[in-house]
Amino acid sequence: MYVLYILRCKNNALYTGITNNLPARLKKHAEGKGSKYVRANMPFELVYTEELPDKVTALKREFEVKQLTKIEKEKLIEIG
Repeated sequence: MYVLYILRCKNNALYTGITNNLPARLKKHAEGKGSKYVRANMPFELVYTEELPDKVTALKREFEVKQLTKIEKEKLIEIG
């Protein structure tokens, strides 16, 4: 199982990623090792998750979500 996740950074930007181990990935982000963008805009808050069956599906969904506008992402989070 994979998880698509969205983080809200301190600058109110939304960071989208996927992982097969959400707790470990969040820990890496919190340690400043997950991504340069999140590290530069900490602290962050986990605001959305979506479970997906496999990596291929997760990658496709990540691409779809990254193509959304910020307003569309906010709506996704809201109905989440």
